[in-house]
Amino acid sequence: MRLKYWANPAKTGQEIMEKKSFLQSEEWLEFQKKIGKNVWQVDGINLIEHVLPIGKAYLYSPRLRPDWSQDSGGQARLQLFLDKVKEIAEKENAIFFKLELENNINEELLKKYGFIKSNNVQPVKTLILDITKSEEDLLNGMHPKMRYNIGLAQKHRVKIRMANKDDDFTGFWRLMLQTSKRDGFRAYSRTYYEEMLEIPGVMLFLAEHGNEVIAANIVVFYKNIAIYLHGASSYEHRNLMAVPLLQWCQILEAKKIGCIEYDFWGIDEQKWPGVTRFKKGFGGKEVVYPGAYDLVFKPIWYKLYKLAKKFL
Repeated sequence: MRLKYWANPAKTGQEIMEKKSFLQSEEWLEFQKKIGKNVWQVDGINLIEHVLPIGKAYLYSPRLRPDWSQDSGGQARLQLFLDKVKEIAEKENAIFFKLELENNINEELLKKYGFIKSNNVQPVKTLILDITKSEEDLLNGMHPKMRYNIGLAQKHRVKIRMANKDDDFTGFWRLMLQTSKRDGFRAYSRTYYEEMLEIPGVMLFLAEHGNEVIAANIVVFYKNIAIYLHGASSYEHRNLMAVPLLQWCQILEAKKIGCIEYDFWGIDEQKWPGVTRFKKGFGGKEVVYPGAYDLVFKPIWYKLYKLAKKFL
């Protein structure tokens, strides 16, 4: 199956540093709209409404790389942006606006406009693998056990391919339900994943043994970066080592089509020790994002929201 980019691939490392996250793309905004979210684009910045269990909502801008410098021009852009956000918040009766950053910005500037430090929605820390290296160097950069497990999966004749029919999604969904129950996390709805896979550049990779799907991952190809976003696997067939081989084949596919980085998306030694240890087995560089900030519109409701989060 031929891969499609969401946008023209960036050509240089500098362009990669300047690009915006796929979460700030128009395609992602349209996807959010299709799954029932209220969305806006304010001065080119994605704004998504999240409905809360307490009957209220908040506005959210994910993984933003803003150009709000300390000079008068930068502050003017920030003020204009916030004025528009506040207009939307008032119409939607939103409690607060969550701004999640991907690059550093002067914290004093945000405090000046009323922002307070808060918790992220997306992972704060990730692992980025430079895949401009040769295949041999990538293998040598892995933990020896990871290389061994990849070879073991190949000996077991585990096959990797990209999905191309409805039955393939059924196999993924079956594994996702099993994995979420086993690992104790809440999976998105079936419609969520189906709609996501309609976005050009979002691909489903499958690992098969015989005629059975035993592992499956969703990978986003955006500009020159591949992002491993969602994964599911069979516990029954864990000894076949399909999961390491699946990741390795995804890395090779990303390299083949011209990507220069492979983003494992989220690591956290405290929350996800096993997953983090697995991802680190491939090598790569740890990246820590600046974090998130909230601009509160309704202080009393915000306190109730923070209190409710402790029990949800």
